[in-house]
Amino acid sequence: MRKRAIGTMEVSVLGLGCMGMSWAYGAADENESKRTLDEAVALGIDFFDTAEVYGPHTNEELLGKYLGGVRGKVKIATKFGFAIADSASPAGALRGLDSRPENVRRACEGSLRRLGVETIDLYYQHRVDPAVPIEETVGAMADLVKEGKVRALGLSEASAGTLRRAHKVHPIAALQSEYSLWERDLEREILPTCRELGITLVAYSPLGRGFLAGKTEQPAAGDFRATLPRFSEENRAANARFLEAIDAVVKKHDATRAQVALAWVLSKDVVAIPGAKKLNHLRDNVGAASLDLGAADLAFLDQACAPGSAQGSRYNETSGRWVDRTP
Repeated sequence: MRKRAIGTMEVSVLGLGCMGMSWAYGAADENESKRTLDEAVALGIDFFDTAEVYGPHTNEELLGKYLGGVRGKVKIATKFGFAIADSASPAGALRGLDSRPENVRRACEGSLRRLGVETIDLYYQHRVDPAVPIEETVGAMADLVKEGKVRALGLSEASAGTLRRAHKVHPIAALQSEYSLWERDLEREILPTCRELGITLVAYSPLGRGFLAGKTEQPAAGDFRATLPRFSEENRAANARFLEAIDAVVKKHDATRAQVALAWVLSKDVVAIPGAKKLNHLRDNVGAASLDLGAADLAFLDQACAPGSAQGSRYNETSGRWVDRTP
């Protein structure tokens, strides 16, 4: 597996997004998840992504059960930044954002305990909290680096302006944002800012939450995608044109839709963290790391899947409020 740098670390160009193993995309299957984690390591994936809010907490707990035997082989990224309801409240209830310094430390201690590790390799602010200056939050995160509890810092869904302010306080190693053939808005300003500052983009949902791999059916009740405007019946039908473009490239290669869509993302010099909670999906995704589409195919996909051409917002009104647009 090829490697890319995140700060002073090197990680596999394909990481593993672990959220769906515990949250958002249907019923959890711990045994299948553990088999998938084992296979990921065997295939050369050494970068696992989780978050305090996934569950909440249960995804970190799942990884904590698994990591004992492979800790030296993998890098762990996790995130903080939501105000999470206590255990007596309905599962998954969020109370908004909270990036106050005291919550940064509380969240880190909880993640270290659940993961069963002494150091978190990459610690992200999950969403920028407009009520707390980014300088205060990153200052608190930097204290964790000094204490050896965190190795590198990241932000998620941050604007170019916020990145610049944060980077002045402490080097930001990574920005995690949604990036795929049908979500390219960050190419205008955010991606160039990352390049300028030496920040690695970590692309989440690089398969458009499965749509670009061909998962075009109506999301089931309880599936997070059912709340997203881009997954309405009308918008799914309109966005089938993305699959038509991908299929035109698939025909030229011994590849799948997922592999073509991921290979395009990887061509942008980023780290991608597609989610997978089943072995067949993981094995399919890994094929993208060795797929060279060539300049002509990449240019075709760039044009056919132009920025802003997807129909429907990627988030609903509630989740959309948490995407930073600070100048």
